[in-house]
Amino acid sequence: MCAAKILRIHDHDNVGVVTESISKGDVVTFSDEILQATEDILRGHKIALVDIPEGTNIVKYGYPIGHATQYIAKGEWVHTHNVQTNLSGKTDYAYHPVKPIATPQKSDLPTSFEGYVRPNGEVGIRNEIWILNTVGCVNKAAEALARMADSELRGDGVDGVYHFAHPYGCSQLGDDLTYTQKALAGLARHPNAAGVLILGLGCENNRISSFRPFLQDVPEEKLRFLALQDVDDEFEEGMRLLRELADYARTFQRQRVPVARLKVGLKCGGSDGFSGITANPLVGRVSDILVANGGTTLLTEVPEMFGAETILMNRAINDTVFQNVVSLINDFKDYYTRHGQVIYENPSPGNKDGGITTLEEKSLGCTQKGGTASVVDVLPYGTRATTPGLNLVQAPGNDMVSVTALVAAGAHIVLFTTGRGTPMGAAVPTVKISTNTPLYERKKNWIDFNAGTLLTGDDMDTLAAELYRRVVDIASGIVQTRNERNGFREIAIFKDGVTL
Repeated sequence: MCAAKILRIHDHDNVGVVTESISKGDVVTFSDEILQATEDILRGHKIALVDIPEGTNIVKYGYPIGHATQYIAKGEWVHTHNVQTNLSGKTDYAYHPVKPIATPQKSDLPTSFEGYVRPNGEVGIRNEIWILNTVGCVNKAAEALARMADSELRGDGVDGVYHFAHPYGCSQLGDDLTYTQKALAGLARHPNAAGVLILGLGCENNRISSFRPFLQDVPEEKLRFLALQDVDDEFEEGMRLLRELADYARTFQRQRVPVARLKVGLKCGGSDGFSGITANPLVGRVSDILVANGGTTLLTEVPEMFGAETILMNRAINDTVFQNVVSLINDFKDYYTRHGQVIYENPSPGNKDGGITTLEEKSLGCTQKGGTASVVDVLPYGTRATTPGLNLVQAPGNDMVSVTALVAAGAHIVLFTTGRGTPMGAAVPTVKISTNTPLYERKKNWIDFNAGTLLTGDDMDTLAAELYRRVVDIASGIVQTRNERNGFREIAIFKDGVTL
């Protein structure tokens, strides 16, 4: 008998997930039953637990994830060759509110952290200086300035000087330009940056004078502006302004603040067949703990809600929020069709390699990062979160674009689950959480936390408490994430429009 086991997630499921790769003829166990595999099946992929006639729904997590396109015999591999999505086009939705499930709280979990309180009342978890360029033309000048300033100014209360390259800000029109301005403004107001140098060229669409109105809610004392065409020596002037910002940053010191001030982004990338079994529900449990303590969590990747969106809709705190979730979903479907693209093209090739077959399956796993809390608000792209609780953020599934949207919404930390692995990091601490132990052991330069131990007997509540404590330690500056240690920090701005 093969050592691998089969996970049957819900009693109604007619497929199970294989915990280790199995070969044709292997006998495996699930619950108190045994099952013989009729073909080779990779770890994380699905096996039929019963005979499944053509046209019958494939059920995982207790929900249909598609239907069988041919007869599937018990013990067969269930994947893209014999399953097709049930999703098509836009849907009419009705509000059927459900009460959130209360999360049991451990009495010994921390309820405060050490943060930097800003004059406007916001709290940062890092005391950094950021260089934000209004246009891609000045990327290299920003890079050089950041390198010079970091070498001179890091330390003595300044955690570092960083710039974030992007290609936009010129030759953009209408909403497309506005997306760029909103994203950059969201970064400028972020409390992890004690000081921000806005670096422009001078002739771009998003010149400093055009961008300033988006910064009206950003404290003036944290901002400096420099248009490179207006000065003889941009490095001399840039360093002068950065030294001023460093002096300002050094006026802040960490102080004890409640966990309720934390905002945490929830993201998955490179998902596999275990994402919805280990890392995503683990992050969902941590989200529930944070929300129960008055904190804010931010869930995005709107196209990866398709097929599971009604779960989130029915958790809306009221009818207004429900209608906003409906608009969030349908607007993204319109975005696809407006560009002549198939709404349900997901999952990606890497997702399929990892065992995910349809968008419904991916979405049912993806949305588990939001735990069980009520949905309290829906945030348009580039909008700051102001309502404590679980918020939905408008952004696509693309890793860098959606992570940047989370940061622009105010996320201090991003919890990023992955089954395939990725080295990328956001502008803020990005906690990589592996869905499986082999990834954790193989990519220790990338992965911060292993959720794969849930497959070998670790308790969900115990591991969630451990991850929650890690989040608090990161917020307090006690622990650095891998992306911080590696210097892997990037942004990507959502684009939807004509380039001149």
